[in-house]
Amino acid sequence: MKSEINIRNSADVCRIEIEGTIGVPEEWQFDEPSARVATYEKFRDTVARIANIDSREIVVDIRSTGGDVNDALLIYDALSALDAHITTRCYGYTASAATIIAQAASEGCRLISANALYLIHNSSCATEGNACDLESKADLLRKTDIRLAEVYAARSGRSSGEFAALMGENGGEGRWLSPEEAVAAGLADAVTGEQPARKEKVTDSLARKWDGLRSALGIPRKAVPETPEDRNVLHFGELPTASANALIAFDEGQRQTKPTTVRQTEDPSVCDIRRTANEEAYAADVRGFSRI
Repeated sequence: MKSEINIRNSADVCRIEIEGTIGVPEEWQFDEPSARVATYEKFRDTVARIANIDSREIVVDIRSTGGDVNDALLIYDALSALDAHITTRCYGYTASAATIIAQAASEGCRLISANALYLIHNSSCATEGNACDLESKADLLRKTDIRLAEVYAARSGRSSGEFAALMGENGGEGRWLSPEEAVAAGLADAVTGEQPARKEKVTDSLARKWDGLRSALGIPRKAVPETPEDRNVLHFGELPTASANALIAFDEGQRQTKPTTVRQTEDPSVCDIRRTANEEAYAADVRGFSRI
């Protein structure tokens, strides 16, 4: 899945959608442009846009299994620095670096879908080199784990050691948590059944705009009467005399109409006598004898 960070700003609320892999792993830097998850240039521009958002209400929808920890921390810091009320909403598999961004919400506003799963774990990387290189990477990973545990602990009221233990389960792979477990662990504030807003259909948008125009012009909207259960829709409401008479005549004709019947004389097949092969041969012999 390609990484995508969409920002839709409006007068009342700004919506940020974070999908797919967060950031660009180093091993993907030189892939074909069409295969890249993102570029650092685009990512820096996105972070700058987040930092410059001027809105009092921000909703961040997160659908991501994680990615680069550094990029996730950049987004976390950018959101945390905003002077706005921030709500984060997690959907699907929310894991790893994505859970860091989710912690940037305002107090009590870290939401998680009732259908989501949540995972925090020890940081990892791919590396090569000599013993010194490997030791340096291991030291960086340990410090990263400590920093992440502190981010989780800052909002939960629990110690960073508890989160370090949770991250270290299963050999550092962590453990998938249900929405209720994520709330109990202090990683989320509430479970919600609300799904992310879907794009409005063109027909719905036109109908809504037309209704607004009619209201602005003072054109009353015709009320659609409810049809009683014991009446057919064709018979409901007041009709012009001619239309009413036509319906009455139609109903009377329907009642007087009888099922179509076919007389035997009109269907030649009724009088046909089907003979077996022996009977046909016998009849042919009789006709032959009668001519002698």
